[in-house]
Amino acid sequence: MTGNSLDPYVSQYASRTSGMRASAIRALFAVASRPEVVSLAGGMPFLQSLPLAELAESADKLIATDGTIALQYGSGQGIPALREQICDVMALEGIVAEPDDVVVTVGSQMALDLVSKIFCDPGDVILAEAPSYVGALSVFSAYQTEVVHVPMDEDGLIPEAVEEAIATCAAAGKRVKLLYTIPNYHNPAGVTLSADRRGRIAAICRAAGIAVLEDNPYGLLGFDGTVHRAMRADDPDNVIYLGSFSKTFAPGLRVGWVLAPHAVREKLVLANEAATLNPPVFNQMMISRYLADFDWQSQIKAYRQTYAERRDAMLGALATHMPDGTTWTVPTGGFYVWLTVPDGFDTTAMLPRAVSARVAYVPGAAFFCDGGGSQQMRLSFCFPTPERIVEGVRRLGAVLDAEREVHATFGADSLRPAGASGASASPAPDIA
Repeated sequence: MTGNSLDPYVSQYASRTSGMRASAIRALFAVASRPEVVSLAGGMPFLQSLPLAELAESADKLIATDGTIALQYGSGQGIPALREQICDVMALEGIVAEPDDVVVTVGSQMALDLVSKIFCDPGDVILAEAPSYVGALSVFSAYQTEVVHVPMDEDGLIPEAVEEAIATCAAAGKRVKLLYTIPNYHNPAGVTLSADRRGRIAAICRAAGIAVLEDNPYGLLGFDGTVHRAMRADDPDNVIYLGSFSKTFAPGLRVGWVLAPHAVREKLVLANEAATLNPPVFNQMMISRYLADFDWQSQIKAYRQTYAERRDAMLGALATHMPDGTTWTVPTGGFYVWLTVPDGFDTTAMLPRAVSARVAYVPGAAFFCDGGGSQQMRLSFCFPTPERIVEGVRRLGAVLDAEREVHATFGADSLRPAGASGASASPAPDIA
């Protein structure tokens, strides 16, 4: 066996492992978990609002009454009761679906992996918003695809830009397999795709023979109670829909799902069985009982109110503490604000100084595959209290003010680490 002293297996690895990247974001979370650091980085739901005592009783009863089923192997597609309930959840977004076309997965992250596995060959192109969810970029990279970013504005993905990207790829002889989009309360940008654009984008992709991968973990978390109609609701034959209970219930149970056209469903079940044999039955039964026995829609309403208060705290603090030339999105749901700093700043280079000032964020470069994002950062408002959010933004504003002084004195290159262009960072897995 040949290799090097640090990794003697390096010459034995499959070529696709070159697409795997170390997680700088997970290293950041280790620092951000310190109590003195205000973390505006991780997209963690505020689980303290859940009825934990009642859920404990439900888990105890599940083991006592159905433990031999809950702790046993199960179906690679997921338990029938939960798949029926998932159809009821999706009906809130206008989706008419049959339980037989639902495949339960270990979180929607695994759903991304399975869809990529069955659709993508090395060198295939996936169109994705600019910026895009870092966990999806990691999956696409691991399957050796090329991600082509498509611009967004305050109304989400731009249809004309989608058409242009498809035409450019076709002219270069590249095969586009999927359009990946997060239409509602985007991670990380916080924007929502407008209703008129949804149909236009779906039609563009359908005409080009490109499947749409609609990732919708935040769809029920609109602050005014609005539930946007899913793209899948109007184009069931060309849209593969990904859902999750991680943001509306509990991420630790790791239960998501795929709703796919029937032929695709067959492949997904086979891929799911190859990866895990079956998603955990106990976790599925816990969620099924939660949906059956608890007022889960009122719980989601409580989440909305909590996150709206925290969004407002963040927007107010940004208006107070950010230096001139800083801009940010104004989300109407979800977890995130996308912030753009003035010219000359580099948010990746600035991060160690921010952590030293006891505030953390996710640099924008993590959400791009093409070197973008050096002037952006993702701020999460879902987990910290409003008071902690205000204090974190105050600290961040002080860091930016200090960076501006250094910039004014020594020039823009002083804000970048030695040897860095300030342009790129490899996509890394994120917990949310």
